[in-house]
Amino acid sequence: MTTVLTATGESKTMILNMGPQHPSTHGVLRVVLELDGETVVKARPDVGYLHTGIEKTGEALTYSQAITITDRLDYLAPLSNNLCYCLAVEKLLAIEPPPRAKYARVLLTELTRIGSHLVWLGSHALDLGAMTVFLYCFREREELLKILEMVSGQRMMTSYFRIGGLALEPPPGWLDRVDRFLRLFHSRLPEYETLLTDNRIWHARTKGVGVISAEDAIALGVTGPVLRSTGVAYDVRKAFPYAGYEEFDFAVPTSTDGDCYARYLLRVAEMRESEKIIRQAMEKIPAEGPIKADAPGIVPPQREKMKTEMEALIHHFKIFTEGFAPPVGEVYQTIESPRGELGFFVASDGSPKPYRMKVRAPSFVNLQALPKLVEGRLLADVVACIGTIDIILGEVDR
Repeated sequence: MTTVLTATGESKTMILNMGPQHPSTHGVLRVVLELDGETVVKARPDVGYLHTGIEKTGEALTYSQAITITDRLDYLAPLSNNLCYCLAVEKLLAIEPPPRAKYARVLLTELTRIGSHLVWLGSHALDLGAMTVFLYCFREREELLKILEMVSGQRMMTSYFRIGGLALEPPPGWLDRVDRFLRLFHSRLPEYETLLTDNRIWHARTKGVGVISAEDAIALGVTGPVLRSTGVAYDVRKAFPYAGYEEFDFAVPTSTDGDCYARYLLRVAEMRESEKIIRQAMEKIPAEGPIKADAPGIVPPQREKMKTEMEALIHHFKIFTEGFAPPVGEVYQTIESPRGELGFFVASDGSPKPYRMKVRAPSFVNLQALPKLVEGRLLADVVACIGTIDIILGEVDR
């Protein structure tokens, strides 16, 4: 930390490093702040401290192997990353998952959205001094993680989706478990609002703080709740439906205030919409049927067939030892992740490994808006603004 002095001994501005090791930057983020007293004159996010090379790693793996590294991009919404990548490769291969897999994907992805928003709400409230909300949100998230563990065997890095469908047959009674969670969550969600929505301290820390206009948000490529808080009703699930979202009835909450408080209200509203989508998906999922597309040489055969049919055994062996080779071409697939528009660009040269994998990460793009949100505000407001952008540094750095 340095203070610049004039010849008369008067202070001008001060350069302060916020991070990279700071509890309120939500990861290894460094923000170089120029301060005039406690007022932020200039802010410059400095990223790259968590660089993992996931995109380049994906080019060294077969298409199926690369699914597991997509979890590590956004570890709070791993199924969103799984889904986007699988949809991109399925588009390249021109295959469709069966209805049972399609609706299960929607259901689990929306559960993941709720879980991600719960972590955001709890950690953001904790950043601003509201500890009780953090405990409440993680109480519900724990029940949600138990469902993901029941279905996939993993609490966080689920890797449950596969190219052409699902990894495993969903366990008996899993929809009953989802129903119990939804009934519990529906009764608990008002508790968060009781603690925060009309809280005077919460208003003082979030209302009118971190304001961004729709024009600036669009110019910066911002998406997700940050963009919708400016009045732009852009949601990939509505604009470019995928995975059957055109069959679901849900709203896209918006606000015109563009501040931290509006982004809080929107994410709470989005959790309610996700609840509606999950209920509809539960009604649409067939009780029986395949969970993988019928694509020999691409999708592994059922284990029963593998044990009794030589051709199925050969396909199984070749898929897991050599992979499969899609036709030459390139695709781009987007979905609406909890943080905004997530995109996967995958190029094929006809080999079993992607020639190029590139991720359009919403956290990385949305972080560009931070200077707009904080410049002219107080140092304490930087914490609130970083929180309401809702960044994941694994996704920022990749």
